[in-house]
Amino acid sequence: MPAEPVSAPVDGRADARPAGLVLAAGAGRRFGGPKALARDRDGVPWIHRAVRALRDGGCDPVVVVLGAAADEAAPLVPAGASVTLAASWSDGVSASLRAGLAAVASTAAPAVVVVPVDTPELPAAAVTRLVDRARSVALAYATYAGAPGHPALLGREHWDALTGAVRGDVGAGPYLRAHRAEAVECGDLWSGADRDVP
Repeated sequence: MPAEPVSAPVDGRADARPAGLVLAAGAGRRFGGPKALARDRDGVPWIHRAVRALRDGGCDPVVVVLGAAADEAAPLVPAGASVTLAASWSDGVSASLRAGLAAVASTAAPAVVVVPVDTPELPAAAVTRLVDRARSVALAYATYAGAPGHPALLGREHWDALTGAVRGDVGAGPYLRAHRAEAVECGDLWSGADRDVP
């Protein structure tokens, strides 16, 4: 079956806003604990920073996926963002992505912008670049000097197929490549680095 073109608009309404999705369910083994509990040097929770970047970048609503240490992490989620639990979070990022997509499917959002919680330096401007692409493409991802990174834009028409495609600790990357997602360069905005160590 040929790859689907991504040139069709995600939604015909110019005012349709993508949802935002923060993946924060993992145990953070390399990090030394769940990244959902991490804070920056000023004491601001990474979850709070991710939600703010998505909101300021044009996403509404915003959903946070929790798993490991969910009871401790839930109070760190800012008011106005909703929480969903990935019951099988230990299976890897695929479980978090499936849980998050199921949660946003109950909204009217035509697309979702996905970020992992371990990108605390993510600026709202990078989110905005992906949100702006939602008017003309169904799949896109940020790149940094050509290297793929976060955030990623997933149009609603891909959610079911993506849910069935992801496995283990591999997220949407293979699906995005297979379906010719648009690369959106964001290296002029920040490094694109995630945090795997404290």
